[in-house]
Amino acid sequence: MILIKSNGGFSSKERVLITLNKGIPDRVPVNYKSNPGIGRRFKELLGIKIDDNEKFKKAVGIDFAGVSAKYTGTRLHKEIPGLNVNPQNGIRTKWIEHESGGYWDYCDFPLRDADCEAIVRWPFPSPDDYEYDSVPEECKKQSEYALYVGGAGLADVINSTGMLRSMEQVLIDLITDDPAGLCLIDKKINLQLEITSRTLEKAGGLIDFLWMGEDLGTQIAPLISLELYRKHIKPRHQKFIDLAKSYNLPVMIHTCGSSSWAYEDFIGMGIDAVDTLQPEAKDMSPEYLKKRFDGRLAFHGCISTAGPVAYGTPAEVDEYCRKTLEIMMPRGGYCFAPTHQLQDNSPAENVLAMYQAVHKYGWY
Repeated sequence: MILIKSNGGFSSKERVLITLNKGIPDRVPVNYKSNPGIGRRFKELLGIKIDDNEKFKKAVGIDFAGVSAKYTGTRLHKEIPGLNVNPQNGIRTKWIEHESGGYWDYCDFPLRDADCEAIVRWPFPSPDDYEYDSVPEECKKQSEYALYVGGAGLADVINSTGMLRSMEQVLIDLITDDPAGLCLIDKKINLQLEITSRTLEKAGGLIDFLWMGEDLGTQIAPLISLELYRKHIKPRHQKFIDLAKSYNLPVMIHTCGSSSWAYEDFIGMGIDAVDTLQPEAKDMSPEYLKKRFDGRLAFHGCISTAGPVAYGTPAEVDEYCRKTLEIMMPRGGYCFAPTHQLQDNSPAENVLAMYQAVHKYGWY
């Protein structure tokens, strides 16, 4: 089954770049992220083999592709029975079953009580442990897509640091200026910055934009104060934005929850687009975002994974997507995507209706 009927007048690369620059392409760019369970069921519904990702992207009309340097170093952290231990950074997760599938939940938090000395000793890869020479070839293979480096975990301070130190301790670290917590943050940030720098240099101009992230809100309020954001997170983020701008690349940032309180700072920092846009969160509705930031930020997301796609009928999904597009499309600057990843409790038929809707209503 093929959802997209025509590629229109632009390539995926052109379509996305026009949109990130707040312009109007032929149609709304389309992106896709999902958990493995719904991803498998959606491919089965489309009649596509689970490992045929290229056919899947063509069928759904996806316009984006990520590029990265591959890790070629050794395992730095030992395996633990019953857990999944990340070989590069030592993050530990355990499998949690639920009624619609399961997920790997973060556990143990091995650096929660660590001091500066223990943080320094904790094994992290070297930038030399990554293979950069294949990056240009990877870019050329996917040259028709809008290519990005990074993702939701690039440059994020709170979330991924919390995977090693616990969310509670990271928030305490930021409030109290704890030297151990800040040391861990900078150890991770500096590693990512150097890997990203080398990747962009090796790509030789073939990357189209940089994607970074930082979860800044709960559903009802900011996660931290603006003052704390400006003190600890903003300066670290600025390094990545400045790197991207040295290559004349647009920057998109992933921000879960109620996060529009930081968008004015984003604009001043040089961020071009915001991702996730959970419409149920405070000051994150499509109407609010479009009215306040239209023409100053591009948008990527807005299609809730906790709304009709998860709990409605295909007809309700179609209407929900139509209304969202009606709000977000005028004057351009909108990319159609789920808010983060589609979850396993979403019926495959609803996901199909979601992507059928954008190819029905998403043309200019």
